[in-house]
Amino acid sequence: MLKSNVLKTILLAVIILLSIFIPPPDGLTKEAWILAGIYLSAIVGLVIKPYPEPVIMLVAVALTCFTVTKFPDSPVKSMDVLSGYASGTTWLVFSAFTLSAAFVTTGLGKRLAYWFILKFGSTTLRLGYVTALLDLVLAPATPSNTARAGGVVFPIINSIATVLGSTPKETPCKAGRYLMVNVYMVTKTTSYMFLTGFAGNALALQLISDIFHIHISWIGWMLAGAPLGLLMLCIIPYICYRIASPEIKEIDNVAIATNGLQSLGAMSLKEKGLVVIFIAALLGWIFSRHLGLTESAVAIIAMGAALLFNIIGWSDVQKNKGGWNTLMWYGGIIGLSATLSKEGFFRWLADFLSAHLDFLSAGNMTIVIIVFLSVLVRYFFASGGAYVAAMVPVFATVGLVTGTAPVLLALAILFSNSYGGCITHYGGAAGPIIFAAGYNDIKSWWSIGTVVALCTFLIHMVCGIPWWGFLLQHGMLQF
Repeated sequence: MLKSNVLKTILLAVIILLSIFIPPPDGLTKEAWILAGIYLSAIVGLVIKPYPEPVIMLVAVALTCFTVTKFPDSPVKSMDVLSGYASGTTWLVFSAFTLSAAFVTTGLGKRLAYWFILKFGSTTLRLGYVTALLDLVLAPATPSNTARAGGVVFPIINSIATVLGSTPKETPCKAGRYLMVNVYMVTKTTSYMFLTGFAGNALALQLISDIFHIHISWIGWMLAGAPLGLLMLCIIPYICYRIASPEIKEIDNVAIATNGLQSLGAMSLKEKGLVVIFIAALLGWIFSRHLGLTESAVAIIAMGAALLFNIIGWSDVQKNKGGWNTLMWYGGIIGLSATLSKEGFFRWLADFLSAHLDFLSAGNMTIVIIVFLSVLVRYFFASGGAYVAAMVPVFATVGLVTGTAPVLLALAILFSNSYGGCITHYGGAAGPIIFAAGYNDIKSWWSIGTVVALCTFLIHMVCGIPWWGFLLQHGMLQF
């Protein structure tokens, strides 16, 4: 393992050294060329992971700061590199991470799950829809789909599979195989329905905004993504049910849910407080424009309220590694992207691509081609965040040079990251957690994932593009 990490680190260093010693292409300054090499090295590092993401990004930020000081005539200064840590996008995600942790620590997430099972989960198929409903309720305030699916939904569904007599080695097909794969397919769908449903959404929107100079509000994102996601949530449990058909059709949901609720006891004051803050945060995001607040300000207020009323303690925030990791590497990647943009790299890249992609024309067909390619590329990424940082600027720039409607293309790209990750069992951090339970085999998982991804792609292209056009025409994406 140590030798492997050393080789990976050498590869990252070689990328930077090549940008230093190879002359820049025409139209690009030496500084921009070196900064692009550091950026590329950081992206490769996020994919091959010789070190944790925050370490990679902090080193890249440090190298970028050092580089810009060596070019005193450059329009970029050291503070520009650090601007990502002052970005509202970074703090929106971090604050939402705190709220998501509260669902786990207070037990409210489990209580919701058992309540849905009690009311609706009388068959294994309906239990699949219960999973979808639970994930949907949690998604607006849970930017970590790993925490949502792996930390709340998966443990409960896994225990239900065990109660039903379905074990990973002897009887996976009884119920476990269907229930487990459904958890993952559902969370990859709810992830694109809300701006705060997946941490990568806010980052992708920020990166695209730097290129297209567009703004999409929280409510605008929901209006664009939620109707399509709801349609998919109606058919995903059935797709999983048909391909990974469970042997058990009926379940004693009353006994399972009653035992679970009894173990939780009466609803605590913290849980009730979290319900109030959660609803207030949703209303704040929906009406932020009318309140004179940004989405990030609403998230910070909600986090502050949760801490002030002791719904979640500061020690819980300190233990929330996912939130801190995201804060460090998201701020870094946004700062590096802003630096490249200010240095003129993306403008040069657009000119370069326009000279070599003259066969693409403006129109919806270009959106279809770009999004289909983005789904295929997701095969190679085990991290949605790494994919966003590496590929979203590229696909956005390709669309920019063709003159395709920027908002329509942006929404198509923003949403494709999540459902593109359905295809493989490593397409998101929740995948390995669920797959490691042992109920699923690669063949059935990839088969279901491919069907779900293709169905989602078709719905987004056939129904989504006209719907987004309607929202754009009526000015509802910035509402």
